[in-house]
Amino acid sequence: MILIGQYDSPFVRRAGIALTLYGLPFEHRPWSTFSEADKIRPYSPLVRVPVLVLDDGTALVDSPSILDHLDMLVPERRRLFPAAGPRRTLEMRICALSTGLAEKAVSLFYEHRLHEAVSPVWSQRCRAQVEGTAHALEVETKARAESFWHGASIGHADIAIAVALRFIADVHPGLVGPGSHPALFADLARAEAMPVFRSISQPFMPPA
Repeated sequence: MILIGQYDSPFVRRAGIALTLYGLPFEHRPWSTFSEADKIRPYSPLVRVPVLVLDDGTALVDSPSILDHLDMLVPERRRLFPAAGPRRTLEMRICALSTGLAEKAVSLFYEHRLHEAVSPVWSQRCRAQVEGTAHALEVETKARAESFWHGASIGHADIAIAVALRFIADVHPGLVGPGSHPALFADLARAEAMPVFRSISQPFMPPA
């Protein structure tokens, strides 16, 4: 399999971490959606990453599709999502909030990076969405009874929160931080100390 995209993207990083935790061999092509769009377009007409190219040439073009496929490649006991039941619903909801958190942080970055005239309304809306979602996740994290959202070990929900927070810390320093979100950032510190997070990582590289 081939994973396309740079690891400063929380979405690409999330897929790379899952592949590594599952022990699934893959080739990484760190192509930029800006400077190397022509390389990505044959696999994804959206020119969006991550893209996972399967061994038969099929290209999966978003994180949920990629993770769903990866979960089918491993035994149920090793999956990073529960197969069914209330626990699966909970973890999928946390993933959805975390993914939305990352998406709004990306939107806020592009608003300031790509537009000569920044829209104060849109910028403030994105900031409020990031802050509100981070607050909701902080409250739920403090109330969590187990070490991880997945129980005793890390799962997709834990990964999704960690990569979103790391992206925000790199791109919007001070917007969300350990002072106001201590539980979230304690989880982030624990995740970033893991070998898989250290290996599937790169400093943020703003598009040219």
